[in-house]
Amino acid sequence: MCGITGLFDTRGQRLPERERLHRMNESQHHRGPDEGDLHIEPGVGFGHRRLSVIDIATGQQPIFNDDKSVALVFNGEVYNYLELMDELRGHGYVFRTKSDSEAIVRAWEHWGEDCVHHLRGMFAFMIHDRRRDCLFMARDRMGVKPLHYAVTEDGWLLFGSELKSLMAHGGLRQEIDPRAVEAYFALGYVPDPWTIYRHAQKLAPGHRLLVKRGQPLGEPQRYWDVKFTLDAKIGEEEAAEELRRRLTESVKLRLKAEVPLGAFLSGGVDSSAVVAAMAQLDGQPVNTCSIGFDDPKFNETEFAQMVADRYHTNHRTETVSSDDFGLVDLLAHLYDEPYADSSAIPTYRVCQLARKHVTVALSGDGGDESLGGYRRYRLHMMEERMRRAFPLALRRGVFGPLARVYPKADWAPRVFRAKTTFQAIARNSVDAYFNTMGLVRDPLRQQLFSDGFKRDLQGWHASEVFHHHARRAGTDDPLALIQYLDIHTYLPGDINTKVDRASMAHSLEVREPLMDHPFVEWIATLPSDLKLRGPEGKYIFKKALEPMLPHDVLYRPKMGFAVPLARWLRGPLREQTRQALQQGALAQTGWFNPATIARLLDQHERGAMDHAQPLWALLMFDAFLRNAGLGAATARAAA
Repeated sequence: MCGITGLFDTRGQRLPERERLHRMNESQHHRGPDEGDLHIEPGVGFGHRRLSVIDIATGQQPIFNDDKSVALVFNGEVYNYLELMDELRGHGYVFRTKSDSEAIVRAWEHWGEDCVHHLRGMFAFMIHDRRRDCLFMARDRMGVKPLHYAVTEDGWLLFGSELKSLMAHGGLRQEIDPRAVEAYFALGYVPDPWTIYRHAQKLAPGHRLLVKRGQPLGEPQRYWDVKFTLDAKIGEEEAAEELRRRLTESVKLRLKAEVPLGAFLSGGVDSSAVVAAMAQLDGQPVNTCSIGFDDPKFNETEFAQMVADRYHTNHRTETVSSDDFGLVDLLAHLYDEPYADSSAIPTYRVCQLARKHVTVALSGDGGDESLGGYRRYRLHMMEERMRRAFPLALRRGVFGPLARVYPKADWAPRVFRAKTTFQAIARNSVDAYFNTMGLVRDPLRQQLFSDGFKRDLQGWHASEVFHHHARRAGTDDPLALIQYLDIHTYLPGDINTKVDRASMAHSLEVREPLMDHPFVEWIATLPSDLKLRGPEGKYIFKKALEPMLPHDVLYRPKMGFAVPLARWLRGPLREQTRQALQQGALAQTGWFNPATIARLLDQHERGAMDHAQPLWALLMFDAFLRNAGLGAATARAAA
């Protein structure tokens, strides 16, 4: 696990400035505190920070082929590297190290751009091939590892694991992209392939890009996508047995390490399944860790303890204060762009706890998306039955007006929020799910933005992100469609971003068995009623796990990794929030409507309405502006 960065001259053979490259590399020191190195030659420079996990003795980077015409910097793990090495030895290649990095170099020499099809794992890497005079970049299928890139006005292609490494170069303009701002307030994160800056991009999951010197920068090419065929002819018992086998295989692949290894154990189904599989594979007790909260409404450590007791793990728990809100500015620094998922706070803490004892931790991330675990899936399917019962024109004519006149009731459980339900039924499936996922929903988002900012948007709406992916989904199954949308938006943009930044802030490697792409591909062949059956999400997963986990862990209500935002913003964060939103960098941009912000603050503080999510999004946007050094004049010019 590492941090990678570098630059490539798209126009010629200029020699990179060592000081700039060093600055870019050191901005990501936290991602790889064990070692760091630079490689510079005419036209290209690579930087690497290393967290040593596999082949500690000889796995240093940048790594080269025999004549040094191919150079690689790589972040992540290729779990099938030993099998890959054996295959390539059969083609005559000789290996000097035991590292997965060298396996990628040889795979590039043998297969070129198609090397990505042979890699199983989480990865982001850059290859410079002097003979072909090109640069090649690729990102793993599920978007576990990040990769950012940009081209400066004078023709340097910059890249890095984190956006901060690009900004450390000093030659990239900090121009805010209005579409990214709209998407952030709609979703709580800036989705791929955008970044908050107009001239920088993220390489999207499952994409690769070949850059040839002297030629225009092309568009990234998709090399993988999940296909929800739902066509597996399989019974429940056989599906459960196959699921256990595939889970075990995926976990086993991720146990290779030369450093202490453990797992997160939240007490939820996914992390508990991973720990159970680990315990059955390894004769030694598994190192597990959990974060508890001093507020019982947010605490699920008792369920984690059930699993720890059953498998006799070396379990460690720390209790976090429910007023653990002192990370606002630190989060802005870690994420480099606006990010409004407040569960980033407990995620940071659990990574901090894990790193005290292990260097690698397995997680349960990705299970909800593939296996149908979110409660919102059940609610969406209930609404979908109503949508399919009536034509769209009739629904818009009847339920649209009802939604406009019905009182808003965000305080109530969603099943009782008739206004939200009416809004959803009046929309098509994609727009309805976009509304479900909305952090700051229409029309509040329209009220929040100033007229000038809306002119900058030129009519662009963040729902286009969902429609773009929906056009590629290749399924009309309503559950499969929203799972596909989550796998391409929420999973990489929110979940994977959160875990990557929080873990690497502590130099911790996190591995993700439930995002193993053969596992995801197989799950996508199962009929939807094996994933969501009536009120039960992850139906077949839970059935498969019944011999392995306690009933109370499998079938208790889903809790989530939440923090008490509403109370914070009415209490200890009240003055800080008012100051930031009415007098801080955000207030000076001219992008927001002061009257709307004042109304949100007043209604929330009085307890008349719960505006915790939009207020937190605004607070984190202000923190981003301050961290980026974007004062009033700079921000206005950026827009």
